[in-house]
Amino acid sequence: MQRQKSKTKIRRSSARNYAKSTGFNSKVKQLNLAIKRLSPSWRACLPLACLIVLGWSYVAVAQTPAPAGPTTADLKIALDTLWVAIAAFLVFFMNAGFGMLETGFCRQKNAVNVLAKNLIVFALSTVAFWAIGFGLMFGNGNDFIGLSGLFLAGVDNSPATGDAYQGVFSALSWAGVPLAAKFLFQLVFAGTAATIVSGAVAERIKFVDFLVFSLLLVGIAYPITGHWIWGAGWLADVGFWDFAGSTVVHSVGGWAALMGAAFLGPRIGKYQDKQVVALPGHNMSIATLGCLILWLGWFGFNPGSVMAADPNAITHIALTTNMAGAVGGIAATITAWVYLGKPDLSMIINGILAGLVGITASCAYVSIPSSIVIGLIAGIVVVFAVPFFDKIGIDDPVGATSVHLVCGVWGTLCVGLFSVGPGVYSWYGEGLGPAKGLFLGGGIGQFITQFLGAAAVGGMTVLVSSIFWLVLKATLGIRVTREEELEGLDIGEHGMEAYSGFLKEASPSGFSEGTSSGEISSGGDLPSTL
Repeated sequence: MQRQKSKTKIRRSSARNYAKSTGFNSKVKQLNLAIKRLSPSWRACLPLACLIVLGWSYVAVAQTPAPAGPTTADLKIALDTLWVAIAAFLVFFMNAGFGMLETGFCRQKNAVNVLAKNLIVFALSTVAFWAIGFGLMFGNGNDFIGLSGLFLAGVDNSPATGDAYQGVFSALSWAGVPLAAKFLFQLVFAGTAATIVSGAVAERIKFVDFLVFSLLLVGIAYPITGHWIWGAGWLADVGFWDFAGSTVVHSVGGWAALMGAAFLGPRIGKYQDKQVVALPGHNMSIATLGCLILWLGWFGFNPGSVMAADPNAITHIALTTNMAGAVGGIAATITAWVYLGKPDLSMIINGILAGLVGITASCAYVSIPSSIVIGLIAGIVVVFAVPFFDKIGIDDPVGATSVHLVCGVWGTLCVGLFSVGPGVYSWYGEGLGPAKGLFLGGGIGQFITQFLGAAAVGGMTVLVSSIFWLVLKATLGIRVTREEELEGLDIGEHGMEAYSGFLKEASPSGFSEGTSSGEISSGGDLPSTL
């Protein structure tokens, strides 16, 4: 019985093998038949195709394993670089904000001149900062000036940081991004300092003098004082802190603007019978747009100064920045309403900017409640600073000295008043950062350091910029003629008008000649009926 079962299994297995063999032979015959039906040229390609497939298979098996993907460190560098670039683009866009703000605050007959200055100043700043400024500010040297890295040349192994860094820009070795990203971000800051001057000297300066002064400011004056603080100079050594530039950028621009306005003198018609006469801006719409653009740009200005995609740092700094700007605008509105009798739009604009300037130095070192106080005081101070400068004979059409100089100094001092102290926030390193502020129980030491630093930078900027202005005044003459000023710098300096076909003010009061104040509003800018 067992033998018969075994025979049956053998027969079944043989039948299955025979069926498989028959099926295989049938497929081979079909393949041969299909090959015979091909043309001779196609049959000749078959061996070549087999060789190619075999060769590829051998290479795939023999090659070394593909390298691994980017490391965590590589991804961090990429993210940090992307954030720094985006922040730089936002700060660059602030040039549009300055252009709109200053143009709106000035009279229509000078609109082309103001726009031209704001446009060309960044182009000039780019060349000057690349050739000289960046090296003087961040190049290795001594405690007073950088002596290497001109034309962005020299050894540099960025994005290496700390002890691993080897190069001529050691002051920036803490930033783990390529050198190009470091330069781009610092460049837009330098351009901002030069743009601040434009508004204060508007409506009466010669175009060529402004160009020359901008080159000198960005190429020499701004980098020297910047080296003291951000270039690991002597102020950094004594513990002076300025996170995003209340002193480095805004106060320097404000001091240079103050001296320019002083040497130029007031606009024709600004002072009559020992009284200050308002010369209203011609377009508050674009001035308001400029303010909003600047507010947006500040989210690159302050949070971007981290130079790393640190989510905690970026969001905290953005919140303190926004809070100070918002409260500054509210404070300026209420103060102007009480002090001037009306909620002046120009004061609202300057109040917002004052709060933003005031928080710039301390945005990474203070709490959000402290930022509210900083913005509140800045918004109040700026309302009184504008008429103060008018009374002492400093004619500043846009209030640049009140916003950037006064509130820049205030913001610098705030580091010594409101800083939370080292070890509270993680983004500036273990044990680093300013000492605890006076109002938080930290003593007066940090406040004194901040005061001395602001005074030293102010003194140096006043000295250097005064020399520049005096040399320009003695050689080229810095002010346009009376006829050009009355006619407008658009025609006198550029040979064109911003608003062709519209009535243009021809008298210092802002009214067209032969037109009474009852026929045209205070701006004197109604469109022509022709």
